Amino acid sequence: MSYKSNIEKNSYSCEVCGSFFTKKHYVSIHMRTHTGEKPFACEVCGSSFTMKQHMLQHMRTHTGEKPYSCEICGYSFTQKQSMLRHIRTHTGEKPYSCEVCCSSFTQKPHMLQHMRTHTGEKPYSCEVCGNSFKTKPHMLQHMRTHTGEKPYSCKICDSSFARKESMLRHIRMHTGEKIYSCEICGCSFSQKSHMLQHMQTHTGEKPYSCEVCSSSFRRKQHMLQHMRMHTEEKPYSCEICGSSFRRKQHMFEHMRMHTGEKPYSCEICGSSFTQKHSVLQHIRIHTGEKPYSCEVCGSSFTEKKDMLRHMRTHTGEKPYSCEVCGSLFARKDHMLRHMRTHTEKKQCTQ
Repeated sequence: MSYKSNIEKNSYSCEVCGSFFTKKHYVSIHMRTHTGEKPFACEVCGSSFTMKQHMLQHMRTHTGEKPYSCEICGYSFTQKQSMLRHIRTHTGEKPYSCEVCCSSFTQKPHMLQHMRTHTGEKPYSCEVCGNSFKTKPHMLQHMRTHTGEKPYSCKICDSSFARKESMLRHIRMHTGEKIYSCEICGCSFSQKSHMLQHMQTHTGEKPYSCEVCSSSFRRKQHMLQHMRMHTEEKPYSCEICGSSFRRKQHMFEHMRMHTGEKPYSCEICGSSFTQKHSVLQHIRIHTGEKPYSCEVCGSSFTEKKDMLRHMRTHTGEKPYSCEVCGSLFARKDHMLRHMRTHTEKKQCTQ
């Protein structure tokens, strides 16, 4: 007698789908999956269930009863399965493995979600636009782009967000909490993206490249800004005089010429400036700091442009030329002073 025949002889089968069970009582419970019958109802909210055990588990959401406790940390749970799943955080056990790459997981749903990275399956679809997603939470997050729903609110300033992680990231602006740390130097950051950008200063990685001249950059934003040098695009315009700029920050700095705003002040003498880098340069007058050094002779300077100008004394480079006679100069001010000799001679001959 075959194994299957032995099962059929000593078990009870479902008349609808043919599934086998060891007890007749189990067949009755299973039949409810076909009939939709839910004979056990919650006395508090009226929710109904196919099994009495499921109804009793649900009742604990009303009573607050948590009969299952973790022996390691004492944390308690309403369901035994939840407690067993929690214990794996202590033991490190990962009983669910991916059949493709052998990655392992503490929970079966996590393993099934991971499997979709191999199969490409996206079983959850948006009812509005039809976009599909690998997980239900991702689909629900996407739906909020259509509904405009923002269920997560900041308790400090009442700003609301469509995603919980966006709200938590925003709260760190208030608390100053920095949960992401650089493994190399220990610098901490409030956002993971900022930490990853910082890490590139150690690795030297520059993943964004210019398609025109192949210059590479650590951040995509910097690469896009650089591209405007080639395209000559200046998307940011001054509302007062119409001057246009490649970078938004430069447009804001220019606007202060019209408004007279000087938001950056020296803490030592109170002098105010329109740009942040101007106040930083000014402060070096008080501190005597000279952060820019010549690689050839070691001379130091308070400003980078002064150091670059000094370097030309070593390289002999003369990037500024006279438009009249073509004479070359290492410094722009020297070239301008020379240009006056032509205008003065012209005035004398008139």
